[in-house]
Amino acid sequence: MKTSQANNLTLRQRIDWPILFLWFALLSIGLIMVASASISFSASNYNDGWYFAKRHGIYTLMGLLLAIFVAAVPMSMWQKYAGQFLILTLCLLVLVLIPGIGRRVNGSQRWLNLGIIAVQVSEVAKVCAVVFFASFFSRRYQELHFGWQGFLKPLLIVGVFVFLLLLEPDFGSSVVLCVTVIAMMFIAGVRIWHFLLLILIGGSGMASVAIFSPYRMDRLKTFLDPWADQFKGGYQLTQSLIGFGRGEWTGLGLGNSLQKLFFLPEAHTDFIFAIIAEEFGLLGATVVIGLFAALIVRIIMVAKNNFSHERMFAALATFGVAILLSFQVFINVGVSSGLLPTKGLTLPFISYGGSSLLICCVLMAFVLRAQWEVAGLGDADIFLTSNDSAKITPASDATITSAGFKKPRSMNERGTRKAVRL
Repeated sequence: MKTSQANNLTLRQRIDWPILFLWFALLSIGLIMVASASISFSASNYNDGWYFAKRHGIYTLMGLLLAIFVAAVPMSMWQKYAGQFLILTLCLLVLVLIPGIGRRVNGSQRWLNLGIIAVQVSEVAKVCAVVFFASFFSRRYQELHFGWQGFLKPLLIVGVFVFLLLLEPDFGSSVVLCVTVIAMMFIAGVRIWHFLLLILIGGSGMASVAIFSPYRMDRLKTFLDPWADQFKGGYQLTQSLIGFGRGEWTGLGLGNSLQKLFFLPEAHTDFIFAIIAEEFGLLGATVVIGLFAALIVRIIMVAKNNFSHERMFAALATFGVAILLSFQVFINVGVSSGLLPTKGLTLPFISYGGSSLLICCVLMAFVLRAQWEVAGLGDADIFLTSNDSAKITPASDATITSAGFKKPRSMNERGTRKAVRL
C-alpha cells in the first residue's frame, strides 16, 4: 500500500510558519502600542501608567492558551457542532439585552460580565457565524445553488443575528457579519442574480438603519465635514486627523505622541491606528497595513489549499476568517483616517480589548488547524481499489473548483470501495 507524501511531513513542516510569524508580529505591535497609547490615561485614572499594558499582556497570554486549545480540536468537531454553536450564540445575544445581566458601556449594552473578563457577545457571534455558515454551505450545496430554500434560510438566520446586534446597538459588527456571510455565499457558489439581490437587500437595509437613526445620521453629517463641529460631534475624528498630520513620513517616535495626552479619546482602543501613524508616520502605518495584507493573503492561500483537497468546510471557514479580518481592518483604518464614518470596531490583534483579542487568537488557531490537517491530510480516507492501489480522498462527496462547488459525485462514479481511517 502506498501512502501520501503529505502524511510523512514532520511536525515542523505541517505548521504554517508565515502565518505564525505575522500573527506574533501583530500581537507584539499591539502590546507595544497599547502601552504607549494608554500610559497617560492609565496614570491619570488608575495611578498606574502600565495598567492597560499589563491587562493587555494578560489577555495576550490568555489568547495564546485558548489558541492552543482550539488548535487541538479537529475541524470535524467544529463542523459537527456548528448548529449548537449557533443556538449558543443566539442565546447569548438575547441574554446580553436583559437589564441587570448585560453590561452597558457608553450607551451600548454589549457585554456579559464573567468576573475576570467582560465578554463582548458580538465578537463571539462572529466566530460562531463563520463556523455555522461554513458548515451549512458545505452541506447544503444543492439547496443553495438550485433553489430558493437554500438561499432564504441563511438570509433569515443572518437577519436574526443583525436584529439582535442592532438592539445592543452594534451597527459595526452587523455590517462586518453581513459582508462576511455574503462573501462566503459567493464562494460557495450561490447564483449570481441571487448574490446581486443579496447585496441590494443588505445595502438597502444597512442604509435604512443609518438614515432613520438620528444619532447615526448625525455621525454621517459629521463625517462629511468634521471640522464644522470640531469641538462636539467631530472632535474625535478631527483629533485623529491631527495625529495623522503630525506623523508625516517617519513619525514623532515611539512614546512621543501628543494626541494621546487626553486630546484623542479611546486612543488605545478604536483609534490606536492614529497613534501608530503619529508615532511612526506614513511609513510605519504602511508597514502595519502590509502585515495585515500579508496575513490575509496567507489565510486565503490556506483556504485555496483546502479547496484543492476538496475540504469544503475548512475552505469556507478559513475564507470567512480572511474576509472577517480584512473588512474589520478596513473599517478601523478607514474610521481613523476619516475615510468612513465613526464606528466602534477594534483593530485586530492591536487595539486594547480582551474579547476582541481572544477571538482573534481563536480565529488564527482555527486557520492553523485547517492548514495542519490539509498538510497531513488528517481527515483523509484511504480507499482500497480492486488493483490494491491506495487513493487518498477527503471525506467530502463533492468536488470543488476555484470558482465554487461542482455537482456531488454519484455512487457510480465513486465505485464500491473499502475505507480505512488513517
